[in-house]
Amino acid sequence: MEGPDSIKDPNKYQKFKKVDGATYQRVNQFLRKHTHITAREWAIARLCADFKTTSGSEMTFIGENLPELCPFMVDSYSPQAVNQARSSFKKKVKKAGATFFYGAMCGFFTAEELDEILFEASEVARFLLEVEGTSLNLDDEIDVEDRITEVMRGVAEAASVILKARPGQEGGGRGEEELGEEPEVQNQEEGEL
Repeated sequence: MEGPDSIKDPNKYQKFKKVDGATYQRVNQFLRKHTHITAREWAIARLCADFKTTSGSEMTFIGENLPELCPFMVDSYSPQAVNQARSSFKKKVKKAGATFFYGAMCGFFTAEELDEILFEASEVARFLLEVEGTSLNLDDEIDVEDRITEVMRGVAEAASVILKARPGQEGGGRGEEELGEEPEVQNQEEGEL
C-alpha cells in the first residue's frame, strides 16, 4: 500500500502511470492476448492488494475513486462491482493454475518445456508489474523464480514416475465408472464439466 496519505488523496497513488493516456480497450486487448484477465480485473486486483486493511480491502474507496486511481478506467464502481471483479480475478488465477498443473502432471510437457512456459509467463508478469509501477527486489524475484522452477521440476519428475508406474491402460487405472466422479472443489458449480 502506498501509505495513509494515498487513501486521503487518490491523486497521490502512483501506479498505472505508464499507461496514462491508454484506452481501456487497448489495455484490455493486450491483457487478453497475454493473459486470461481483463483490464478491469487487473486494475481492481492491484488496487485491492494496495488498499488492503486488516479487515479487508477498501472496496468503497477503490470504487468511488477508480478513474483517479487507474487512468484507463473511466467510470466509478460500486463496492459490489469492485468485489465482483476481484472475485473474478481470483477464479481465473485458480483455473489457470489448475490447467497449468494438469498439463505438467499428466506428462504432456517435458521439464524443459515447463521451464520455457514458466520463463514466458514470468516475462509477461514482470512486464505487467513494470507497467503498473510495481517493482520487486531483484534478489526476491530470483528467489521466487528459483523456488517455482524447483517445484515444477519436482512435479514433472513425480508425474513421470506416476505415469510409468500406472498399470496398462486397457485394464488398469481408473475405470470408466470412476470417471463420472467429480473432484472435490469448494464450489460445485466450478467443478462441473
